Amino acid sequence: MTARPARGARERFRKELAWRYVVAALALAFAGFPILFVLSASLDPIGSVASTSLLPTRGVSLANYRALFDGSVGPFGRWYLNTLIVCSVVAAVQIVCSTSAAYAFSRLRFRGRRGGLLSLLLIMMFPNVLAMIAIFNLFSEIGQVVPAVGLSTVLGYCIAMTGGALGQVWLIKGAMDSIPRSLDEAARIDGAGHFVIFTRILLPVIKPIIATTTLLAFVGVISEFLIGSLFLRDSASKTLAVGLFGLLQSDRSANLGVFAAGAVLTIIPVVLLFQYLQRHIVSDSTSGAVKG
Repeated sequence: MTARPARGARERFRKELAWRYVVAALALAFAGFPILFVLSASLDPIGSVASTSLLPTRGVSLANYRALFDGSVGPFGRWYLNTLIVCSVVAAVQIVCSTSAAYAFSRLRFRGRRGGLLSLLLIMMFPNVLAMIAIFNLFSEIGQVVPAVGLSTVLGYCIAMTGGALGQVWLIKGAMDSIPRSLDEAARIDGAGHFVIFTRILLPVIKPIIATTTLLAFVGVISEFLIGSLFLRDSASKTLAVGLFGLLQSDRSANLGVFAAGAVLTIIPVVLLFQYLQRHIVSDSTSGAVKG
């Protein structure tokens, strides 16, 4: 009698679950192959295209990582600091502006509301590359008057990147629309205004979507290259994406190992930020309302 249930369980596993494990294994292999190749290239002492394989075959060495920090390939530490500054500033500005605008579009009724939402959606359809020439000419003229925010400056690049500060409005507005308005009405009965409702009622409830948009904004800025390559000309003002590309462009074969080492170090802030925001991303979206 025990053999029949065991046979049925195996049959069910083969028909219903086995293919899922196969798909998961293929997905892991597809996602892990480039990561393993870059990590192998960063540990390869030769660090060339011809010598790099999926697994290190010539031993493991930290020479490529040392080359990044000894200044022989450029001010990598400065690039890293510039990237963290730009990502933090742009992500913070984008979240503050997007959440504020989302509250206005979700909770307030005013003339031009629908037109403003459609205008934001229309603007989001156009890629940033279309504005590259306009941004270059604009900050070239501004830099002649205020050099601190001109071309090849970190501050000017931060200002240029905050042009998309309302890029997350639709996503955050959708989360706010799902929150019952009864919470707002109860707070108004207690004498709360818009600021209190926004900061103490809605923001705690939409922590998961805020954490998600923060991570998306951070990743989007840290990987941004097109505007940065046009904007950042001075070596000391470059970000990791621009600096590492210039390093690879100068000698694509010999500098592959150093480029791979820089790519491995670039992913560390993203992983740390994800680990910090993970508990907010997976938390219950109504936990804030229950606690309140």
